[in-house]
Amino acid sequence: MAGDLILLAAVSLLSAFQQCHFAWLVGKSRMKHKVMPPAVTGAPEFDRTFRAQQNCVEFYPVFLTALWIAGWFCNQELASFLGVLYVFARYKYFHGYAQSVKGRLTGFYMNLIILICLITLGAAGIANSFLDEYLDFSIMKKLRKLS
Repeated sequence: MAGDLILLAAVSLLSAFQQCHFAWLVGKSRMKHKVMPPAVTGAPEFDRTFRAQQNCVEFYPVFLTALWIAGWFCNQELASFLGVLYVFARYKYFHGYAQSVKGRLTGFYMNLIILICLITLGAAGIANSFLDEYLDFSIMKKLRKLS
């Protein structure tokens, strides 16, 4: 059973490590710019780093939910590949935002496209499962017959 989910689990763990790394970078920036908790504003460099990390945290539940639903109901390999791309795009977003406000845009748009793909895959997989379970009609089976 666990082997069936290994790719999704690996991407989830990779993304969790990334979240920890981003939080560590905020802590480093706090020390560098002498912004002591609970303060969340300070030098512009700190503010951008803090906001980048917070934005990553805000999107994280959406990413994990979409990743697992797309992988479970549609295709684990494709969902995991998109998950790795998402982690890369979050890296670009975080470091781009830490450098400048406009620097975040490339990573942000990449993340948005990947999330839309994951959500679409998940919705298609759920719809197919519903049709197969309750109406005895499987789009995937029909597509396989055509090939």
